[in-house]
Amino acid sequence: MVNRKRVERVMREHGIVGRHQRRRYRTTVPARAAAAVPDLLRRDFSIGRADERWCGDVTYLPVAGRWMFLATVIDIGTRRVVGYSMAEHMRAELVVDALNAAVRTRGGEVPGVIFNSDHGGQYASAAFAGACAAAGIRQSMGAVGSSADNALAEAFFASLKREILPAGGWSTITQARLAVFGWLAFYNTHRRHSALGYLSPTEYEKRSTTLTAAA
Repeated sequence: MVNRKRVERVMREHGIVGRHQRRRYRTTVPARAAAAVPDLLRRDFSIGRADERWCGDVTYLPVAGRWMFLATVIDIGTRRVVGYSMAEHMRAELVVDALNAAVRTRGGEVPGVIFNSDHGGQYASAAFAGACAAAGIRQSMGAVGSSADNALAEAFFASLKREILPAGGWSTITQARLAVFGWLAFYNTHRRHSALGYLSPTEYEKRSTTLTAAA
């Protein structure tokens, strides 16, 4: 048995540094002229039924000395990643593509779903508002500068980077895309969540659907 201070001293003597978060890339740039969007979520990240509350965010991934960007859509009630998009830019179409992918995953109709995000310019854009309106989705945004208001999306990205991001980033775009695709598939079908009774998101949704049909 050793205490924390001894571990720190031994690591320091041998030049060992623990793995830590890399330099942050600013992906949230508030849109100054954006119309006000209410906070419909109010930090409610509890488990529930599918297609009631979604959340999304954008993160950066180092690839061959430059950045790629990943936008995701997570069903808060079931923890399933229902849509995502990767690109070498952060324009509005990145988040629109992720949202449209989520709508397709859910059969093309999701009226009344709440989509929560930060105040990034992509989510405050007219293009994204139009995509939400076309699908019957209600936009929601937390307070400016408050990561806690989109904590589920933030935690998801932290897990993804910790588990699959190489120390120096990926060498090619193809490698990055395959790694992210594989991890998202694993996350949805095999990753067990304590909040879901140690079921994967897809298994939780399957059992929830069976129980609803039986009732």
